[in-house]
Amino acid sequence: MDSLADKSVAQSQPQLAQNRDFSWFVNRVFYGMTAISAASIALILLWITVELFTTALPAVQEFGLGFLITTRWNPVESIYGMLPQIYGTVVSAILALLMAVPLGVGVAIFLSEDFLPTKVRTPIAFMIELLAAIPSVVYGLWGIFVLVPAILPVLGWFHDTLGWIPLFNTPPQTRAMLPTAMVLAVMISPIIISLSRDTLTSLPPQLRAGSLALGATRWETILKVLLPAGLSGIIGSVMLALGRALGETMAAAMLIGNANQIKSSILAPAATIASLIANQFAEATGLQVASLMYSALILMLITLSVNMLAEVVINRFQQVE
Repeated sequence: MDSLADKSVAQSQPQLAQNRDFSWFVNRVFYGMTAISAASIALILLWITVELFTTALPAVQEFGLGFLITTRWNPVESIYGMLPQIYGTVVSAILALLMAVPLGVGVAIFLSEDFLPTKVRTPIAFMIELLAAIPSVVYGLWGIFVLVPAILPVLGWFHDTLGWIPLFNTPPQTRAMLPTAMVLAVMISPIIISLSRDTLTSLPPQLRAGSLALGATRWETILKVLLPAGLSGIIGSVMLALGRALGETMAAAMLIGNANQIKSSILAPAATIASLIANQFAEATGLQVASLMYSALILMLITLSVNMLAEVVINRFQQVE
């Protein structure tokens, strides 16, 4: 028996060595492929930045930082300033977040807790994720033909009743800041819902059980235990949604009105950096192309700043947790 066992062990050793060699080879191939992919992404980002800066250099030399604080955009006189577009980009994104965050986090809580049977929750979560796959031009058409006609009487009431407030001091128009922000809110809500729901469902079940065992109610458990525990993931989803809202092009170009102006009223037309580029790039030449690329570079820096801020905030909350 001992000789048979020794013979079996002797036969299995080459097989184990062969398996180790194969595993080592697969690990090295996987490591090499992922390292090349990661380096390629960094190089592509660097390439895009260099190309943007190179193309924008004539406008950078011509206008300098004054490009960011002047309001005139006149291709006939070759005078370019993008303060109204920066204002429109930031304000529309903030308005969209103000609408999307409460909605998104609320739906995420609803879908992650047992308010509904699993057979009902799963199709709803699937349909919400499908919303993220709809092209932005479809959202723009929906905003023009469905949303704007539906809300225009309500906006007119706001103007008639609260017109003394600067936010509503202009008559509502079919192309304006508020309808754009509402469509952006619909577009970014699936991002907040999906990531926040995944964060809440991935929390250890002991958190819920421990809180309930100590006598907390369901809502006390949600508000005082689950949301603080998943705050870093929820903030990450909000920051990703903000990046999407800042860079959205087609829906903003179709709905915002593309007016080169800064007005306090959210019922008035405005413009965003992305809508400016989308509307003018096809017919631009010379210094106008450089100015549009300068605008794109600024938008890229704003988006990069948002992502870096998200990393800082998430790390801070993870340390607190």
